[in-house]
Amino acid sequence: MTMKVLLADDQALVRAGFRSLLARSRDITVVGEAEDGDEAVRLAASTRPDVILMDIRMPGTDGITATRRIVTNRTALGCRVIILTTFDTDEHVFAALRAGASGFLTKEVEPAELRRAVAAVAGGDALLSPGVTRRVIEQFAHRQDTTPSAGQRLATLTARELETVKLVALGLSNSEIAERLVISPLTAKTHITRAIAKLDVRDRVQLVILAYESGLIRPGA
Repeated sequence: MTMKVLLADDQALVRAGFRSLLARSRDITVVGEAEDGDEAVRLAASTRPDVILMDIRMPGTDGITATRRIVTNRTALGCRVIILTTFDTDEHVFAALRAGASGFLTKEVEPAELRRAVAAVAGGDALLSPGVTRRVIEQFAHRQDTTPSAGQRLATLTARELETVKLVALGLSNSEIAERLVISPLTAKTHITRAIAKLDVRDRVQLVILAYESGLIRPGA
C-alpha cells in the first residue's frame, strides 16, 4: 500500500529536501506541498494524506493551529500529523502534541528514520520515544495545572487499564508493559487500545498527555 504524505513548511528548500528523501521509498508518495498552515488545512481536506509533515513556525496560521484544525476536520479524517522542529527542546512542540500531533521529528532526521516514522504513524502508531517525546511532554507538562475533568475521564478505566496507561506514560513499550504486568504483549496492546477508545484520544501521545494533566503521573516520576 502506498502511503500519501503532505509537506507543510514555509521554506521551499526544506520541502524539496524532504520530498527528495521520501522519493527514495517506493511505497511513499508526496501528494502536495503547503507554504503555510491555511494551505495545509485546505490540502489535507482535498488530498486526504495519511501523514502530514508539519512545520511549527510558519507565517499566518502556524503549525499548531493547523494541526488542531486538521485533526478535528471530518473531511480530513484519518490524517495524522508529525511535527517538524529545529530543536527537540522547542516549547511549541508540547503545544503541538496537545493539539493532536502524533509525534515529532527534528529537521536533522536521518533518511531511514524519517521513512520509518512515516510508516509507523501511517499505520496508526505514535512517535513516542521514551528518551525524546516523553522528555518533551514532561518538560512542559509541569507548567500546566492538573484538571479535574482529566481525572474524571480516567475514572472510566478499569484498574488494569489505568495501570497500563501509567506505564505508557512512563515510556514503556508494549513488551515492557507485558513483562511488568506479567501478561502477553497482545494483552497489553488490547488494554492500551481499549483505554484509547474509552478516553476518546487519538494515540499513545495523547494518553501520556492526559496522564500528566490528570495528575496520574508527575514530572520526574
